[in-house]
Amino acid sequence: MDIAQLSMNLSQNRLMDAVGSAMLSKSLDLMEGQAQAFVDSMDMNSPSLESLVYPTSGTTIDMRV
Repeated sequence: MDIAQLSMNLSQNRLMDAVGSAMLSKSLDLMEGQAQAFVDSMDMNSPSLESLVYPTSGTTIDMRV
């Protein structure tokens, strides 16, 4: 194998490694964004399923003195 071919192959391998690392970084950023959106969607201030079915449940307190 000649030196020029070896040099070109090594250069192509470095380029492919750099592209793969960049793609991995982008996909990790995307996954972090999706995870944050998922956490934000589970907000505790949103109405529960029970309150949607029984809208008056838990809105008043019955007390006798």
